[in-house]
Amino acid sequence: MAEISIGFLSKRTGLAVSALRYYEDIGILFPNRTASGQRRFAKSDLRRVAFVIAAQKFGFTLPEIKSQLDLLPNNRTPTKQDWSVLSQNFRSALTQRIQEMERLRDTLEGCIGCGCLSLTACKLYNPDDQAGEKGPGPQVLFKSTE
Repeated sequence: MAEISIGFLSKRTGLAVSALRYYEDIGILFPNRTASGQRRFAKSDLRRVAFVIAAQKFGFTLPEIKSQLDLLPNNRTPTKQDWSVLSQNFRSALTQRIQEMERLRDTLEGCIGCGCLSLTACKLYNPDDQAGEKGPGPQVLFKSTE
């Protein structure tokens, strides 16, 4: 199996060498070491890092990403079936996030342009902090109406 240097991986992915070392530290990447201690990565790590970058852009945290990548094999190049399982796990989370974003967009769209000048007609009005009983954070914006 041909291996690549950390510099090459950095150049191809656009990530700093320090970020790649951090990914190694937290168990996202598993490079081999030469006799002199230099890191050597599998070519398949290009895809692994690309997945990390894409997942972060969609708002997933490194611990969330790592828990999914832990399902992939470390000692061989992941197959199409390996990636398919992983993508299904992310698909449901992305669908939920999309629904939450649509709900937020629709709520804000109505609120910003309504011009109601009446707090009692506002969808976000929260008299006596009733939403606070449902938990912390912006309950009206981010929780589904049940």
